[in-house]
Amino acid sequence: MKQKLLLALLLILSIKSFSQDSKLSVEMHYPIPIDQNFIGKNYNGIIDFGAKYRFSEITNINIGASINGGILVNNTNDNSGNQDFTIKSYLIQPRFFAELKIESISKLRPFVGFGYSFMIFDASGTNNGFDVSGSNDTEGGINANFGISYDITKKIFIDIQYDYVKLKVDKETPNTTFNTNVNLLKVGLGFRI
Repeated sequence: MKQKLLLALLLILSIKSFSQDSKLSVEMHYPIPIDQNFIGKNYNGIIDFGAKYRFSEITNINIGASINGGILVNNTNDNSGNQDFTIKSYLIQPRFFAELKIESISKLRPFVGFGYSFMIFDASGTNNGFDVSGSNDTEGGINANFGISYDITKKIFIDIQYDYVKLKVDKETPNTTFNTNVNLLKVGLGFRI
């Protein structure tokens, strides 16, 4: 059964890969937290996957929707045994985007996107003798995304993009840029299907 499903998926992808006007692309990035905030100081990027669907074209501008999902991790170990925990942050970023197709430089495609980001924080391990495993929290906020892609071939491209997320905080958390601003740089590879 799994082999038939895999064969069907490969057949669909191979048929789609010969189309001239690719509306769907998939991407894989390495996310790099930047800036002096709680994410930039404490977390490391693991991986980010994304998909974009271009549903309209208006005079060299593709309009579409995208979604990205990524993982960041914060490992804390103070060697005394009091703090030995890991917090994984799972990012979910749905957004709308516009991609500029420059005829004179057909390999470069600048883009801008706006949407909403969800950050799910999941802890495991011990903090000062207390088991924090299973502790989780979800934060969210608006997301602005800017970047540029470069076509290596008609189907394969590389890109670099910047994500700015402005998280909403609860009444117990101080409303400072350290607690609310998340800045991510993503470098990656993509494939137009």
